[in-house]
Amino acid sequence: MYVEGFVIPVRTARKEDYLKFSRKVAAVYRDHGAARVVECWGTDTPLGEDTSFPRAVALEGDETVVFSWIEYPDKTTRDACHERIWADPLMTNMTQDASILDGRRMIFGGFVNEIDV
Repeated sequence: MYVEGFVIPVRTARKEDYLKFSRKVAAVYRDHGAARVVECWGTDTPLGEDTSFPRAVALEGDETVVFSWIEYPDKTTRDACHERIWADPLMTNMTQDASILDGRRMIFGGFVNEIDV
């Protein structure tokens, strides 16, 4: 399994808009090869002295941390999915609304699953 993880600052007042947006994006990812898409709304993300989820995304007072991940069978599937995703006009149209989240402060990365118990 290959996992792509994200930590995203989302405007708290726009939670329902974000979830609506995320459901559409998840469907596109699933259509292009993702096995699973998970979105988690932060409820216990304390500000750490040195590091924390809020510090990682420079969280502002009117935002909540979202932690999400997408699962793929393998990295090859993930790479092919990304090629199709960014060629899909639906994604181009959906990602243009910056009033819900600030993608410049999103952190993300891909990971090979080593332990799954």
